[in-house]
Amino acid sequence: MPIYEYRCESCEHEFETLVLGQEKPECPSCQSQDLERLLSLPRVHSSSTKAMSMRAAKKRDKTQATERVITQHEYERSHND
Repeated sequence: MPIYEYRCESCEHEFETLVLGQEKPECPSCQSQDLERLLSLPRVHSSSTKAMSMRAAKKRDKTQATERVITQHEYERSHND
C-alpha cells in the first residue's frame, strides 16, 4: 500500500495519497482523476543531516525559551501594576 504524490492536471493541486490495489485516486480539491504521479525522493538520513536537524531544533528551542521568558515578564509586569 504505497503512498504516492500527485499533481492534479485540472487545478494543479499537489497532494499525497495512499493507493489501495487498483483504486484510482482523485484530487481532494476538485475530485478530478486527471492526475500526474510525481517522482518522490527518498529521505536520506546521515550524520550530517542529523547534525543539521539538531542545530535547527536547538535554535528553535532557544527562540521559544526566550519568547516564554518575555511573555512571563510581561504577564508579571501587567499584574504588578
